Order: sequence, then C-alpha cells, then structure tokens
Amino acid sequence: MFHKDHLLATLQHQTRIVLHITMRDRAKRVSATVMIFAICWYGGARLSVLAAAIAIVLTEIIVSICNRLAPDREDDYRWGLIGTVWITNAMSTMAYLMPSVILAQQSSVALLLGGFMWMFGVFVHISNTFVALPLYNWSQMIPGFFTALLVIVTASLSNFAVNDMTEWLLVAALMLVYASNTVETLNQQKDTQRALGSARAEANARLQALEHMTRHDGLTGLLNRQAFDEALAAMLAAREQGQHVGVFLLDLDGFKPINDTYSHAAGDKVLTSIASRLRNLTGVGGVAARLGGDEFAIAMPMLTSDRAAMRLAHQIAAAVDEPIIYGERALRIMASVGVGLTGVGEDSVSGLCAAADQAMYRAKGDAGRRVILFDPHSFAPRLSLDDRQRILEAFARGEIRPFYQPKVLLDSGAVCGFEALSRWVHPQRGLLMPGDFLPQINELGLQGDFVSHVARHVLADIERLMAEGLTPGQISINIPEVTLATQSGRHDLDMLLISHPAAARYITFEITEDVFIARAGDIMQDSIAHFRRAGVRISLDDFGTGFASFQHLRQLEFDELKIDTSFVAGLGRERAAEVLVAGLLGIAQGLGVQVIAEGVENEAQKHHLLGLGCRIAQGYLFGRALPFEEVEVLLFAEATRGPPTPLALGLG
Repeated sequence: MFHKDHLLATLQHQTRIVLHITMRDRAKRVSATVMIFAICWYGGARLSVLAAAIAIVLTEIIVSICNRLAPDREDDYRWGLIGTVWITNAMSTMAYLMPSVILAQQSSVALLLGGFMWMFGVFVHISNTFVALPLYNWSQMIPGFFTALLVIVTASLSNFAVNDMTEWLLVAALMLVYASNTVETLNQQKDTQRALGSARAEANARLQALEHMTRHDGLTGLLNRQAFDEALAAMLAAREQGQHVGVFLLDLDGFKPINDTYSHAAGDKVLTSIASRLRNLTGVGGVAARLGGDEFAIAMPMLTSDRAAMRLAHQIAAAVDEPIIYGERALRIMASVGVGLTGVGEDSVSGLCAAADQAMYRAKGDAGRRVILFDPHSFAPRLSLDDRQRILEAFARGEIRPFYQPKVLLDSGAVCGFEALSRWVHPQRGLLMPGDFLPQINELGLQGDFVSHVARHVLADIERLMAEGLTPGQISINIPEVTLATQSGRHDLDMLLISHPAAARYITFEITEDVFIARAGDIMQDSIAHFRRAGVRISLDDFGTGFASFQHLRQLEFDELKIDTSFVAGLGRERAAEVLVAGLLGIAQGLGVQVIAEGVENEAQKHHLLGLGCRIAQGYLFGRALPFEEVEVLLFAEATRGPPTPLALGLG
C-alpha cells in the first residue's frame, strides 16, 4: 500500500507540472516541427509527413482537453487523467521523432545528418525540460530510444547518394534552429523551477492551514484540547521558582436552554462572545481553549499565589456574567469555574487539568460557590497500598483483560483486525470500563505492569486463534508514553515479543500524540524505530487533534494514522470536518501510510468516509469491543466467507 500511495502522489505532482510545461512550450514545438516537416516534404516523403502531422495534431488536442479538465488541486488528479496525459505525451514524443525516421529513408547523407540532429535535439529538449521530473522524463525517453533504434535500422538499410549544396544548407539551417531551441530551453528552466516552487508553496500553505485547523476550534478560533495541553506543558517547563501556573476550567450554566430556545445561531453567538472575553483576559502570556461543547479552559503562568489565582477565577466568572446581545435580546449565562494550581497537587498537564476538573464539578454542585480552588485535603483521598494489591491481584486472576473492537473494510464490511481495549470483569461491580480503573493504575504507578499484562494477554489470544486456524489481522495495543520513553518499558515489551515470535507480526502499537510533548523527541524516535525493526507496526492514535506538530510526520517512522472520533462525528454536519478529514487522508496518502477512522456510528458517516477515500474504520456501527470468545465466533464466521485478501489479513 505504501508503494501505491507514494506512486500516486508522485504522479499527481509531476502531471500537474507536465501540463504546465506542455502548454507553455507548444508554440516552440510546433514552429520547429513545421521546419523539419518542410525538409521531409522536400525529400519527397509527403504521405509520411501527413501521417506524422495528423498524429501530432491529435496528441496536442488531447493534451489541451486534459489541461482544461485538470482540477485546481493536484491531489484531486485521478488515475484516468494521469494515464491519459502520460500515454498521450509518450505517443507525441514518438510522433515528433518521426521526421528522423523519414529522413533516414531518403538515401541522403545530409538529410540523414539532419534527421539525427533533430532526434538529438528532441532528446536534449526532453532531458533539460523535465530534469526535475525524473519519472516523467524516463516515460518520454524510453519510447524515444525505441524510435532512435528504428532510425538506426532504417539508415542501415539505405543506399546513400552524393548530396547537392541545397541539402547541406537545409542541414545548416536546422543546426541554427537546434541551437536557438537549446538556448530557449535552458532559459525556460527558470519557468519550470518557478512552477515547481509554486506547487511547493501551495502545498506548504495548505499544510499550514490544515495544521491551524487541527489546533484551533473551528467556531471560536480558540485552541482545542490538545493544543491547550501543549501550551500548558510549555508553561510548566518554563516556570520559574516562586511562580505558579494555574488552569481554570469553565463549564457554562444555562447554555442548553439558550441553544434550544433561541436556535443554534444564538448558541454560537454565546460561545464566540465568551471566547472573545476569555481571550482578552489571558493577555500575552496565557492561553484560552474551547475543550468541547460549552466547556472552556484558561492556562495562566506567573501567578504568585492561590489568592492571585482566585482573583483571576472570579474575574473570569464575572466576564461570563456580562449580558450577550443577540438581536434585540440580552442573553445571560453563568459559569462554574474550577482552579488547579501548581504546588497544590500533581504539577503536570494531566494533574493540573484533573484538579481543575474536580474543582469545577464540585462548583457545579455547590449552589453557594461558583469558583473553587482544588485542595487535595478536601477532595478524594489518594489510593492506598491495599488498592495497589487489589489491582495486582486482578491482573493475576485475569479479571482485567482485553476486549477487541473490530476494524472493518468499509467497502465490503470484512473484518481486517481489532483494537485491544481493556475491561475489568469485576466480581462484585460487573464490567468496568477503562475510565473506572485506569486513573487508579496511573496514580499507583502501575502503567508498566498494566501494559505488559495487556500485551501478554493479546499475544496469547493471537496464538490461540492461530492454533485454531484463524487469522486475526492486525491487533493494536495502546502504548503509553512512559513505556516507550523508558528502558525498562522497552525491555518488557521486547521480552514479550521475543517469547511470542509467531504472534508478534500481528501486533500494532498505538501511541497518542502527547508522547511527543511529554518526552524528548529523540527518545521517542529511537523507541519507535526500535519496535519497527522488530516487525511491529506503529499507529498514531487520534491523529489530527493537533497535540503534536506536523513536523513530527517528517521525523517519525510509522505505518498508520487514526482519524479522531471528533472529526468523524462532524462529517455531514460541518464543512470543516469534511475538509479536515479529506486533508488528513491526502497527507497519509502522500506519506504512504494506512488510515483508520475511529468512532463511526452511522451509515452516513460510513458513506462520507468511503466517498473521501477512507478504506478502514472502527466504531459502534460495526461493533463494540468483544470478549475473546465472541472474537473466535466472529472470525469463524468470517472464515466461511472465503479466503481473505491480504488487506483483510491486516498485511496489506
């Protein structure tokens, strides 16, 4: 798949430049051809001249039609247009070389030299003009070489006579034309380079616009959640002694009634107005973000105390209280504000946000206080050693185990793999979702044990399926940053892969974009390269949420991008979502990596993704995460459909 997508991107780029150059050089080609045809006509090969001229006219007409039908964006070029342009131009090259074949038949040394001069002139023109487009250059030179062979064979069968001065004068004139065309071709290299530069500039501009879209909320222009986390991480890294960083999490109270009563336009007016006020409050050093729906956040550095943080929190609440004018109405709304401050809890992005989140939810439930500062002494106590032992025993008893959500081919519905999602089959509380126990695992520092436990379970399940004659396709496992960024984490995974060599080739490691900010880039690149050398595929999970810069796409080795659920949810409702998904698919196509869309919940989203060229997806439309026993049943049913394709096996 890598080679096919990379080839298409190369052909699209080169075809766009080729059309520009072909139309630009038409007058020069035609004028030079008129002269060589006149010489051939003089030599008496009139029927051959007419045939070659007709061939040239037809190819020029076809190329003109292709130029008019060509889309504005090069990644919209399709195989039909590309093939027509390249094949037509190859035929055109042979037609333009036909005068050399004609002159080789005239039994005249002078005309033979003129034919060879014309042939070499065509070769030089192609080489000099398309030197920056090597694939296209060879597509023209190869048929040219066959024509040159025909010229040589034809000349070898001719009996040459003594020439008169007229024929030598014609050759001299042809030499002058060849020299002038060579000079002109070299001059036009500047235009070719400008065309290439323009194409690169357009691609860079589109990439920058796409990166902006992935980092900012489409309605308010504020940062999105992942970009906010990135900015907060930078603030924490730059924090000086005696200064604090605060996170202020806002949830609007009374927003839904406004949205339902006065229309979505009124709701949008409220959101954009609140966003503008928050942006003004942050000043130069702080950042504001819309985290989704009616939830906003502010991160502010250089706070001197908890009192300063609370003053700012009350200013935020007061700014939200100000009426918002919509038509002839003054809309009023309030906010519950939770504050997380460094030096109080865990001084990390996740710790501060979790603290602010807890404080905000307490503020929403406390009618007397709309602003609350997180205090660990007044919130839930930290986990104990008994809690740690309980989780370790759950690992040992197999209560915490992977369930498997299917990944399917959108065009056929065939299962092509799974994502391993952890569940706790609790003996008293029933089936627990990751949100019910992963925070405890993280707080207790059991991430490494958890990842090893899940990976060992997945590898064992794969071996069971293989023993039953079933092929699971690629099964992805979510790998946290701490595992990839530490030698111990890498070593544990290495040992598991070595102990399950047959199953390891079906494993994909999913990593989220936050790993690029939380740890040094060179460590992450080294870990990713290490596991790819071991035969493990690497997937960038939730790609497009904007946490990492697009620069990482150039630095990292990976095989798969996953389009975030939030983008898929907007398909059919938000133009920006469709443009964004199409752009991500185009970038992935250019990079030659596979794309999987997450969170597909209805047929409309499925058809949108198919129309945009996405081939693989997962989501509730195709099934929730299944226990291993149901995966066996599903794969047995899939096996009865017939032999799976390489892609259905997850190997394409």
